[in-house]
Amino acid sequence: MNILIDNKSGTPIYDQIYTQIKNQIISGALQENEMLPSIRGLAKDLRISFITTKRAYEELEKDGFIYTIQGKGCYVAPKNVELLREENLKKIEEHLDEIVKLAASCNLSKQDILDMVNFSLEEQI
Repeated sequence: MNILIDNKSGTPIYDQIYTQIKNQIISGALQENEMLPSIRGLAKDLRISFITTKRAYEELEKDGFIYTIQGKGCYVAPKNVELLREENLKKIEEHLDEIVKLAASCNLSKQDILDMVNFSLEEQI
């Protein structure tokens, strides 16, 4: 597992850890039931507080990405298809918002955008 902390980012460190682990789970880089580094071990490797790492793991568990076995450690949870679908829908909506902004700056019509989407879909099929 590879986690990089950007101290210059305005994003809290626990959130950077949360996001990177979540993305690795969603992408398949971390497999179902794969053991994660211990909270203390990860904190030591990243040279951050144990409490910060613990918070990231707690958020991941609360959101269903990992599970904990007392005395054994934290593991990647089996993929929840609905949870992954929601994550992807959220990403699609963010991209669509960006498309609409860019289209407006180019004075594209709704039909122009739909034509572009349809063309892209036809190339995928």
